[in-house]
Parts: sequence; C-alpha cells; structure tokens
Amino acid sequence: MYNSGLTRLKKLYDQWNIQGFVLLSLWLQSILILFAPLKKRTRSWIVVLLSLVAYLVADWAVSVAVGLITYSQKEIHDQHGSRKFPNDEYADILAFWAPFLLLHHLPEQDSAGLWQRQFIGLLNRVVSAFTVFSQSLPRNRLSVPTILLFVAGTLKYGERTYALFQANPNKLRQSMVKAPGDPGPNYEKIMDAYSASEKAKLPTQLELCKEPKTARYAAEDEGPLDDDLKAVEHAYHFFQIFKGLIVDLILSFRVREESRLFFHKRTPVDAFRVLAVELNFMYEVFYTKAAVVHLMFGHLVVRFISWFAVVAALSIFYTIDKHDFRKIDVEISYTLFFGALGLDIIALVMLALSDWTAASIVNSPRRNFCIEAIKGWLLFLLRYYLKLKRINWGENKPSCLEYGARQVLLRRWSESLNQYNLIHYCLKERPNKKRSCFDCFCRMVIYLFNLKDFYDTIKYVSNKPFEEKLWEFIFVQLKKKSELADEPETAKRICSARGEWVLQNNDWTTEGSSKLMHYIVDVDFDQSLILWHIATDLCYLKNSDTDNQRDDESDSRREFCKTLSDYMLYLLIMQPTMMSAVAGIGEIRFRDTCAEAIEFFTRKEPTGENDKAQEKYVCEMILKVNTDVEPVAVKGDRSKSVLFDACILAKELNKLDYKKRWGIMSEVWVELLSYAASHCRPNTHVAQLSKGGELITFVWLLMAHFGLGDRFQISEGHAIAKLIVGK
Repeated sequence: MYNSGLTRLKKLYDQWNIQGFVLLSLWLQSILILFAPLKKRTRSWIVVLLSLVAYLVADWAVSVAVGLITYSQKEIHDQHGSRKFPNDEYADILAFWAPFLLLHHLPEQDSAGLWQRQFIGLLNRVVSAFTVFSQSLPRNRLSVPTILLFVAGTLKYGERTYALFQANPNKLRQSMVKAPGDPGPNYEKIMDAYSASEKAKLPTQLELCKEPKTARYAAEDEGPLDDDLKAVEHAYHFFQIFKGLIVDLILSFRVREESRLFFHKRTPVDAFRVLAVELNFMYEVFYTKAAVVHLMFGHLVVRFISWFAVVAALSIFYTIDKHDFRKIDVEISYTLFFGALGLDIIALVMLALSDWTAASIVNSPRRNFCIEAIKGWLLFLLRYYLKLKRINWGENKPSCLEYGARQVLLRRWSESLNQYNLIHYCLKERPNKKRSCFDCFCRMVIYLFNLKDFYDTIKYVSNKPFEEKLWEFIFVQLKKKSELADEPETAKRICSARGEWVLQNNDWTTEGSSKLMHYIVDVDFDQSLILWHIATDLCYLKNSDTDNQRDDESDSRREFCKTLSDYMLYLLIMQPTMMSAVAGIGEIRFRDTCAEAIEFFTRKEPTGENDKAQEKYVCEMILKVNTDVEPVAVKGDRSKSVLFDACILAKELNKLDYKKRWGIMSEVWVELLSYAASHCRPNTHVAQLSKGGELITFVWLLMAHFGLGDRFQISEGHAIAKLIVGK
C-alpha cells in the first residue's frame, strides 16, 4: 500500500511537474510584486522573512522549471531522434513556456551593487531559454509567438540588470563627477592685462572680492508647504545634490547655504515631508528600477516594445489552431499571458503613482494647450494621492479603512520607533525555578542553534508610533545648532559633540550640571549611551509625586528621554552595523551590565502585580545602594558593567529640579542621537531604507541639510579679481 501510494505520487509529479513549477513561478512573481514594497513600510520580521523565503523559492522555481523543460526536450529527442514524433505539440508548448520564465524576473531585493550576479543570471536564463527553443526547431508551430516572448523577456530582465548597474555606488559617483571641474576665474587673461598695464607704467592693482553666496531657495517665502507637489519638487531638487553624500562626495558652500536657508524657513512637519520624499528617492535609486524606467529608454523601448511583444504573441497564439494541444496546456498558456499583462499593468500603475512621476510632471517644460490640460488632470490626481501618503503622526486617529490602506500601500516608511530596555530585559531574564519543561526545551533549542539575538528581538523589542512632538523637538534642537554654525569648522565641532555642547553652551550650564560632564567626555560613546540609558530609567521610574515644578513641557521632555533612550539602546544592541563606527565594546558592556543587574534583581526578588511595578521597585532598590566609592575602586575593571556608575549619574541628576533635570537629559539624548547619525556610514543609512527606515536616518539627512557635518569642505567661493588701472 505504501509503495503503491509513492508510485502514484511519483507518476502524478512526472506528469504535472513542469506545469506546476511554471504556475508556481507566476504565482510567486505576483506575490513579490504586490508585497515586496511592504519591506520599506514595516520592520516586522515576519514580512522580511516571508519576502526572503518567497524570493528564494521563486528563484528556485524558475531554475527548476527551465531545467525540467530542457530535460523533457532532451528526452523527446533521445526517444525519437527527429522532430517527427507523436508529441510534437507538447514539445512546442514546452518551448513556448520557456520565455515566460524570463518575464518572471524577480522584483527588487536588497541587492544594490550586485549587478554582476544579475547579469550572469540574465545570460544563464537567456541561453537556457534559447536552447529549449532551438531544440523545437524547425517545425515549431509556435515559433513566432515564442520569439516575441523571448524578446519581451530579455528586455525586461535586461532592464532589471541595467537598473542594478546604475545603482552601483561607483557608477553613481562617476555620474556625479563626470562634468569637468570649475576652473574659476581666467588667471591667464587677468595676468596678461596686469603685465600690459605694468609695462605701460600705469598704476595697477588687483582687488579681490569674495563671490556672493547666492542660493536658489534663498528667496522662498516662509510658511507651510500646503501643496504636496511642491514638497516633491523640493525633495527631488535636493536629492539630485545630496545623493552625493552616499558615495562620499564633498559638497560645496553654495549647496550648504542653499540648503540651510531653505530648511531654516520650513516648519518641522514640512521639513519632515521633504526629507521623507528625498529618502524615498534614494531608496528607489538603489533598490528599484525607478531610475531606469523614468528615462526615455525605459519608457519607450522597454515598456512599449515588451508590452507590444506580449500582446502580439497573445494575438498570434489565439489565432493558431490549437486542437492538437491538450486543453490544460492551452489554459495554462492563457494564464501565463494574462498574468504577464496583469503584472505589467500593476507595475505601470505603481509607476504612475510614484514620486518620480510627480517630480517629472512638475519639472516638465510647458507645451501646447492639450498637453497642459492632461498635465493639469494628472497633477490634480497626484495631489490627492500624495496627500494620502502623508505621515500619520501618533496623535492622530485615522479610520480603520484609512489606517489599513496606509499601512499596506501608501506610507513611505514604518513611521515607528523600536524600543529596547535594559531593566525590562534583565527582569525577564532572571532565573525562574518554576519554568516548564517546554520552556526549558525552547531555551535549549535557542542556545543550541545560536538564535538568542533573534529570540530577543521578537520577545523584547517593542514598537512605538513616531510622534510629531518628538520630531519638532529634535528639529528645533538641530536648527538652533545650525544657526550657530555659520562656519564649517563650527559645524564640525557641533557635529562631534555627544552631550558636552549641551552642558557648555546654553542655560543648563551650572555647577550641578558640570558634574555630569564626566559621564560624557571621560567615557567612550557606547559606555556613555548605556550609562545615560540606565540613569534615564532610574529617574523616570522614581516616585516624583512630590515634584512641584512639573509642567507640560517638562513632562513632554521626560517622555522624549524615555523614547530616545530605549531607541538608542535598540540601535546599539540590535542594529550594530548602524553604530559600528561609535559602538566600541558596547555589546560586551551591555552583557556585563545585564549579568550584574540580573544577579542584583534575583537577590532583591522584585514584587509587584505587573512589569511596571517591578521595574519601579528595582529602580528604587538600585538608588538605595551606597555609592560613595566608585565601583571601579571596589571591583576593578575586569567587569565592564556600568550599572552602579549609572546609579551615581542618576543620583546627580536627581539633585537637579524637575524642569532642569529633564531639560538637560532630553537635549543630551538628541545630541547622542545626532552624534550617532553623523558617524554612521551613508550606505548603511540607505540600506535601512529597505527595512522600514529609521529615525536616525532622518536625523542624518536633516543635519546634512542644516550644514552640520564634515561633508562641506569648501568654505569660500571664487575670488573675483578686479583689475584697477590708475591714470
């Protein structure tokens, strides 16, 4: 019975394997085109995992289908030796399906810079499809539609390969520096005139005048950007310039002044809208075909010819007598045709609704009346669509339908911040004598397969909506620093500060706040971050009912500190690539601190009905520890734990009044965030755009637009020489 079942299953597979894999390839292609864009809208590990699995299975399905078709053709030839055999029609339909597998080119994945692999894949599939087709000649009844599909598939696969080639960082860098450098004023001409004046014994002198700092956007009116198309236009303009940051190009003082003047006049919300669109352009250049399909080549050649070839092949196939073909094979062929055309229509709709289309229409030159009328209708539709893509700040409550549509289709990034808290983690990781056998088994599997980081991400990382008030606070803090950074050298000093600028250069500079400087300038960045993270929790969870200086602004800053503290620890531990330039031995310090905290919490046996009550209890216990002597003097430096160093810092902060405490801490956290943002490599920022995006990337780009950083090396313009000849 068992062998009989296996035999029937094998027979069923041998009979339908090719049809199954061809349809599986089409189905997975549809899923990827529809759902792969979700990766930039969410950081959910489920979406990322499903997208990766679907991509790998789709690539495998195409390869297997091509192999099965090739093998079937070879079997037919081996059995019959010539093209005159009873299964001619089946051989023709197999050759007819092979070019469809070229049309099933996979949508963009995180493969920027890997165009060589795609090019090899293109050659491999083209050669395989051509081999299959050539084996069906010369009596193939479907040769004409097969050739048309072959052309369409090759063009589309080549388009994807060319897009990856264009997204290569080296190619992008060459495209931005291909124009000859500006030689400045004509030195030879000026000196010839100067020499001639001297020979004529005329009083002569050269007067050097600095070139005026003019900027395109200097005259922009202040006020909100009510028109979303205007935001797209500005974003596209700055994208064309600031994409050079990704490939480590140096920007000029003109760019710096133009950008500073523009963003100084913007409200925080409008600035965020411009930054969101600009980052979306960066994402699409590196991870989609947008940069290619918006070129004339992409529009006319690939889109029109490939679509026309598929339609022509469908028309010819419809007119051919198909009585000799199996009905199921004919139905599968029609399914492949309509699937290919449907995916083309979906791609066209996505293209029409993209930011690139809006930027192209806005920047297009004026033409005749009819074209302008069509353009007006398109702009009307795009304005409505772009309005739907605006960020949904955490305070707003959209309808269920609107919320669901934005989550899936419209938003440009995840619009949320991941949170990771050390004290919460340590409380949950305490040894528990009442663990079940199943729990022990799960832990054994986790440690056996080294899945602890993945497990911690799922269990301990929470998600918090990004709030407008937090962005406004960050924007205002960076704007204040930008207003002080008229000179690039000042901008570099501000950018290199990680808390000390706050304590030295504003109203918080007092004797009490000066004691906090040790926990910033005398420790590494990762150590400072963990210190301030724990201290923030100790201050946040302490009983503050007796504070009589509370106000709405201070309470808001208290919440900002908590949000940024948990977010920065998440970046340090869960996104080490983003913090690699400043992390040092951050993970070692984190593990040692957790070990000491877990041991401490186990001894104190926290009480409370919920997690918050337990966290509050252990924070009170930590603050009660006598810290008159520094931990390093008692324990030595073998352990890198900073738990009780953070306790000392928290006690110093608690000596300050409520308003000053949270004022200092909130601005220190913004400075720690901006320091990490400016020291993260640009290509790492761009890589995060395909994984839901990060607040730190928005801060990085905003700092660049505010002129904060070391990418503006040219501090002066040309000296305009005036030759003054006296009489």
